[in-house]
Amino acid sequence: MDDPLVTDDARALIADLTVRRETLATAESLTAGLLSATLAGVAGASAVLRGGLVTYTEDTKMSLAGVPPQVLKAVGPVAAPTARALAVGARQRCGATWGIGLTGVAGPEPHGGHPVGTVFIGWAGPRDTEVVELRLDGSRWDIRLAAVHEAVAGLRSLITRDV
Repeated sequence: MDDPLVTDDARALIADLTVRRETLATAESLTAGLLSATLAGVAGASAVLRGGLVTYTEDTKMSLAGVPPQVLKAVGPVAAPTARALAVGARQRCGATWGIGLTGVAGPEPHGGHPVGTVFIGWAGPRDTEVVELRLDGSRWDIRLAAVHEAVAGLRSLITRDV
């Protein structure tokens, strides 16, 4: 049986990174390892997936991913600077070419003034970092799956631009 989490985009991302001889690491709050699990479900992922950090709490965001305490104090765990720091931390701590950071609110209640469905995704690469803010709909599961899909699609887009 095929892995139900693996998408064509995930397969294509692993193939793209393999051809480029580049690697990837994740720091996940909102998705709690779902992105890493999705990527690891692709045959051949071990050639490019360096590791994943699940940083569901503020203290693990700091200790595992290296998010500066001043960032969390200033903007909180659900914010663009936090997603950026998660991506940079994943990249640095795991020694990867690319890092992805995910944070947000899956519900069922708003968090820190952010409505359910608020998602921030950060990508850190060899030259720069980018962050997007999304508003996703659906259940907790729907929001988390959509965030994974957007994280994968976003990195594929960055890789194509980064040629």
